[in-house]
Amino acid sequence: MELLSGENLIRLLEGLGVTLQIALISIAVSLALGLVLGILMASGRRALYIPLKICLEIVRIMPPIVWLFIVYFGASKAFGIHISNIAASIIVFSVWGVFEMMDLVRGAVLSIPKHQFESAEALAFSRSQIYLYVILPLAMRRLVPATINLFSRMIKTTSIAVLIGVIELVKVGQQIIEVNVFRDNYAPLIIYGAIFFVYFLICYPISALSKKLENRWS
Repeated sequence: MELLSGENLIRLLEGLGVTLQIALISIAVSLALGLVLGILMASGRRALYIPLKICLEIVRIMPPIVWLFIVYFGASKAFGIHISNIAASIIVFSVWGVFEMMDLVRGAVLSIPKHQFESAEALAFSRSQIYLYVILPLAMRRLVPATINLFSRMIKTTSIAVLIGVIELVKVGQQIIEVNVFRDNYAPLIIYGAIFFVYFLICYPISALSKKLENRWS
């Protein structure tokens, strides 16, 4: 297929690279900060729980696309700073991922029976040791499948970055279609079909792994 060869193929791969760049950086930030904030939220301290819960609800209520517009168009205008569309995308998806990850960690930690905490305290473990050596290892079985699902959702949702002009996989596909649509009526079907196939190759193994782990550890 001419549409999927030569320069077009290179451009699609470059677009995929931008998509993965946004997704992987956001996932790394989400994993690191979400783990810490989740433990803090599960600690039961109201001074930490209440503001984190408010932030979580704000992030969840507002669709990611609105956050993209606020950060890319609103913040740059209001504060007179330049934020690239890729940077804006990474900021938005990282914040979204951090708070979603935080809630997953909180749920996993709180699902551990209380006697595990009490047994660790009886062995004179410090609070940090209890979480590091007892609670987190036990919570991982509950946490890993849901975390993998979150990362799959993040990879797929990065496609909305096209709406603020990020030249990622979907945007490149649109550009190729615009050039070829009058010469080839099948251009939209071929290009979007290829994009679907790429996302499938990336996300299906992740989803299958999550399901396999969930079944094994249930």
